[in-house]
Amino acid sequence: MERPGTIISNDILQDDYYIVKFHAPEICKTTMPGQFVHVKIANLRDRILRRPFSICNVDNDGVLTIVYKVVGKGTEALSQLKSGIVCDLMGPLGNPFTLPKADEIPVIVAGGYGSAATYILAQRSPKPGILLLGARSKTDLILTDEFAQAGFEVRTATEDGSQGYTGRVTELLPEVFEQHKNDKLRFYGCGPTGMLMALGKILMTKNYSNGELSLDHLMCCGVGACFACVVKVKADNEDGWRYARTCKEGPVFKASEVYYG
Repeated sequence: MERPGTIISNDILQDDYYIVKFHAPEICKTTMPGQFVHVKIANLRDRILRRPFSICNVDNDGVLTIVYKVVGKGTEALSQLKSGIVCDLMGPLGNPFTLPKADEIPVIVAGGYGSAATYILAQRSPKPGILLLGARSKTDLILTDEFAQAGFEVRTATEDGSQGYTGRVTELLPEVFEQHKNDKLRFYGCGPTGMLMALGKILMTKNYSNGELSLDHLMCCGVGACFACVVKVKADNEDGWRYARTCKEGPVFKASEVYYG
């Protein structure tokens, strides 16, 4: 369903990252962690397709928060919109994350601004857990303070060694497994496809097949009609896999559902 979203604020978060807040009370009422909105950016006349954005947070006052990075004409146009401008929003859309149980420690593994897509999950978790956040450089590590304020232990990794562990974020997992071998853990992943595939394989070998991965993908329609955003999931057929629409059947899939071949 299309709903208006009035921009409350649209500010630089850091470097090329922005944080925009919409007044969208109807969407906020039903939003679950891991869902997204499909935004028709106001004044973007020559490009008619909507843009999908993960929902970073919602509150009881009807404020919907999105964090985005300026990477093309669409996000550049969005970054120039001022408070009071109304965009057309569709949402909340997509299959959400499953909240951890009261006796489970949530472990969120995020790459880049995958932290934005999982912040609402941290906010709604029954108990605080661990955020493993990786990026190419420290300039791409966002919302670390916000996760810490939510009670999460934040561990970072950068490929260039500019902050935290030098290497890939999945290389932080062995220490987590060792430190929490007597605890119940619940894993969540959001970030680049390569990172998610590596994470999923690790979770499968460690018997955490119920871990969940948000397989974000380029989308056109956002409602399952165009099949432009498909990924491979396991299937009981000759090939062993089928295509699933990330906008409709995802973006969140269990690690056991994903096809890693």
